[in-house]
Amino acid sequence: MPGPLEGIKIIDLTTMVSGPWATDILGEQGAEVIKVETPGAGDHTRRLRNRMGGLSSTFLNINRTKRSITLNLKTDAGRRVLCELTAGADVFVQNFRPGVVERLGIGHQRLQSANPRLVYVSISGVGENGPMAHQRIYDPIVQALSGLTTVQAGGDDRRPALVRTIIPDKLTSVTASQAITAALLARTRTGEGQHVRVSMLDSVLAFLWASDMGGQTFVGREVEPQRAASFIDLIYETRDGFMTLSAMGDKEWAGLCHAVGHPEWMEDERFNTPAARDEHVDDRLELTQSVLREKTTADWLALLEQHDVPCAPALTRAEVIGHPQVVASGILVESDHPVAGRLRQARSPARFEGTPNPKPRGAPRLGEHSAEILAALGYSPERIEALRKEGAVGNERYEDAQAD
Repeated sequence: MPGPLEGIKIIDLTTMVSGPWATDILGEQGAEVIKVETPGAGDHTRRLRNRMGGLSSTFLNINRTKRSITLNLKTDAGRRVLCELTAGADVFVQNFRPGVVERLGIGHQRLQSANPRLVYVSISGVGENGPMAHQRIYDPIVQALSGLTTVQAGGDDRRPALVRTIIPDKLTSVTASQAITAALLARTRTGEGQHVRVSMLDSVLAFLWASDMGGQTFVGREVEPQRAASFIDLIYETRDGFMTLSAMGDKEWAGLCHAVGHPEWMEDERFNTPAARDEHVDDRLELTQSVLREKTTADWLALLEQHDVPCAPALTRAEVIGHPQVVASGILVESDHPVAGRLRQARSPARFEGTPNPKPRGAPRLGEHSAEILAALGYSPERIEALRKEGAVGNERYEDAQAD
């Protein structure tokens, strides 16, 4: 049975992470994704470290459902091929800086006039307007600009800190993939496509406002400086490692007090209500930390689970893959890539019972499917070779590539 997006064709001009992972999410749900890359270079993530068979782990993980064609969009012939691809597509996604696609002649108005049903998606760093709109924008820039680094630090009076994963990029990917499916649903009602704009800054601010911007929610009553969070985070040191626990409600707090052998904490005025525990968060966490150093992580996990206190070990990345919960859930799957070898990757997180996700095809080599894609458009081998000689199509060749 095909995936839920079977029959949807996506033309992907994006590079780096936010765009490629957005289209890959949709590819994992059954969409056909054609990745258009620059001849001889391709997506920047192809050249990152940790490589096998000429492919980086990052590229393998966020382009695993795609075919690759290389087109020189600075040539008329290259742009014509792209327009032919787009004429038969459902979705077109690009993340050039604002204004670039218009200069190339592949802007929204031109492509949608030829295909009114096209969902045209523009992903940007900070939007189309404003003093930074035409600057190069990467993940740390958005983390700083959005206030995420201050949230991560814990308070306005502390040194801002980056989240040590590319939250803006990844969050934009998820936002864009959801927006694309929403636009496709709208098209079933109206019969027409539309221009969808997503920025990294928009995505992060919307994300933060749900829980971290309460002090800026009420107009005229803004809180500044923002009250600092606890000076201890929720990662605790044990006798032999690290762990976390969460005692938010009265029941969990009581369970924690009994598990650590301090039932008197329940009567302490600093901790006998949720509001009091929040007000005296540093005292509460400091006491908890002082006790947890007395036993091993395994000892505490057993005790806390007996008292129904949410808890978990703080695992290293190498430990994650063997944890019983991860193994039992089947989240990580292994597959064989034709050139990169045996891979371990996370499955698509959304599982569809009626329309199960297809098995990913494996990330493509640069321009691996150029001839195959062009042949499907009706190009003869002679015409494909002529395009290569003109420099409109990349000259990448692989002995085992299909239709080449």
